[in-house]
Amino acid sequence: MTRHLIVIGAQRCGTTYLYSLLDAHPEITMARPARPEPKVFISAKLAARGVEWYESTYFGHAPSQSSLLGEKSTSYIEHPEAAPRAAAVLGTVEIVVMLRDPVARAVSNWQFSSESGHEERPLAEALASNLSGAKAWDPRVTSVSPFAYLERGRYSDYLDAWYEHFPESVHVRFFEELISEDRALADLYKDLGVDPSFLPDNLGQPINESRHPAPGLSPELVAQLRMYFADSDARLRTTLSRELPWPSG
Repeated sequence: MTRHLIVIGAQRCGTTYLYSLLDAHPEITMARPARPEPKVFISAKLAARGVEWYESTYFGHAPSQSSLLGEKSTSYIEHPEAAPRAAAVLGTVEIVVMLRDPVARAVSNWQFSSESGHEERPLAEALASNLSGAKAWDPRVTSVSPFAYLERGRYSDYLDAWYEHFPESVHVRFFEELISEDRALADLYKDLGVDPSFLPDNLGQPINESRHPAPGLSPELVAQLRMYFADSDARLRTTLSRELPWPSG
């Protein structure tokens, strides 16, 4: 029986790195092409095409020994309608949520938006402005806002729909642990029902990070950002019944 996997982590949380670790496993086949991401379940029209179309379109390269077919579409986490559509089309799905220190994620998001030509403001100005609200953006150009540096790090605001539709199969993982603890990947493989002893060649080698160091932030601004995320972080700690691998306000 074919099983399915969806990675829904927020942008700049290491989801491309996670994709490579999952795709390297001989029992897992990840969707191709990886770019652009499939994003099937943010579209009612595409989702209506059904599971046979989905599998033939994105997994025609899957070898016979693959027991798990997976995709990574970071846009899903910001589209609550994606969860019920995925459940309706695929049934039970293993959902991997990739998260990262929300301040570090915001900085990485700014770097990506700047290097992509979307952002012209300096880092501190963009983040301080975002504390008062999000900058307008053109949804015809990108599927999600390139300026949601802070909103996107309030992870608890986005997870309810996924827990509602996949109550037994949501696996939250952290970028900080995945790049520093070999056991973290083995535990994820185990939770996904594949051989946990497999070690991919690029373990511990994150990809898709900016090659240019970001400017520093003042302690005062960092404190403001930590407070902005404090209630979301608290709810996430409660949901997961564990401490988070980053400072909280």
